[in-house]
Amino acid sequence: PAMSFLGSKLVFFFLPFGLSCSQTPALVSGQAFGAFLYKHCPVVAERFSPTPWCWGGRLQTLVCAVLKSRPAVTYRNELIPTVDGGQISLDWMDNQDSATYPDSSTRPTVLILPGLTGNSKQSYVLHALNQARRRGYRCVVFNNRGLGGEELLTPVTYCAANTSDLEHVVQHIKGLYPSAPVLGAGVSLGGMLLLNYLARKRTDSGMVAGITISAPWNALKSAASMEEPLNWLLFNRYLTAGLCSAVTRHRKVLEKVVDIDHVLKAQTIREFDERFTSLLFGYKSCSDYYFDASPDNKLHNTTVPILCLNAADDPFSPQHAFPLTTIQSLPNVALLLTAHGGHIAFLQGLFPRGESYMERLFGQFVQAAFEHPKDIRKACGVTDEHASPPSVG
Repeated sequence: PAMSFLGSKLVFFFLPFGLSCSQTPALVSGQAFGAFLYKHCPVVAERFSPTPWCWGGRLQTLVCAVLKSRPAVTYRNELIPTVDGGQISLDWMDNQDSATYPDSSTRPTVLILPGLTGNSKQSYVLHALNQARRRGYRCVVFNNRGLGGEELLTPVTYCAANTSDLEHVVQHIKGLYPSAPVLGAGVSLGGMLLLNYLARKRTDSGMVAGITISAPWNALKSAASMEEPLNWLLFNRYLTAGLCSAVTRHRKVLEKVVDIDHVLKAQTIREFDERFTSLLFGYKSCSDYYFDASPDNKLHNTTVPILCLNAADDPFSPQHAFPLTTIQSLPNVALLLTAHGGHIAFLQGLFPRGESYMERLFGQFVQAAFEHPKDIRKACGVTDEHASPPSVG
């Protein structure tokens, strides 16, 4: 009774804030793709009401990292070799008990790309897997080199601009299940990587659709936002420490190509990229790398249906970097923009531990893409002869 009374008081206290922040997200898209989304992803038309006591993008982001539940998932790990002598760690959720798709050869596959220092253990990955599993789909998490618990065999890691490992993974998946459609889902840096891959591969991506969550659109503008004093204090230094920790873990193989002690003195993500990432991948400067890593300047090259979710108060992906004009001109890309939600958060409800707005959107879009392949291709102007292999069943 005491908790019930306290809960009702909290609801009453925060109700005015909740009402003022409750808004229907803006959907930026072509008319046909927008109509498809409104029909098959009803969450798009719903008002998004952020957790009333969790105001602002920074707080949403922090609270999500602390409070979010972690659904139990059992993975099957697979290490696949790369052409340079390295290896990539894939974590599979096969969903062998799928009643909707009992035949594994045609069971749709969701390929998940985690964020900057993330892997298959992140809460947002586990919740996404839950959404896919309930609908009968298979999932595989692409852990960037050195982040999946595997040994780094060569002095090659990962970056948002280099899509060769992702291409290798997609080819591997399609080789295992040539009759099963594949959808790419990228979160934060994983979203940048996915967009860059889809732009590079155009009609030869091997994917039927893509979805990104909280993807930064312009790496330079994102770096500048993350270097604002409060953002540096709350997020940047923590992520930089995570990047340096990964380098330390693989120091023996990486010290052959970079000055590790210099790298470990980095205080920001940009400094880390200047001293490590840009050098490792052959860029003349960090600015060159950031330009190449930014999906905003190559989005027009994509051909498959893509849904992007961003929040206007995301400290990692500033609103002024969203390529609204470009997206409005493209038939195959839609941006769903919420006023609040932070970075990979989008928390709702008084005690936001479970399923949130982004998980519901993810589940509905994945289902719409897999179950209505002809409709989504038509809505996005994708002709059958140029489409990636369609869904079966």
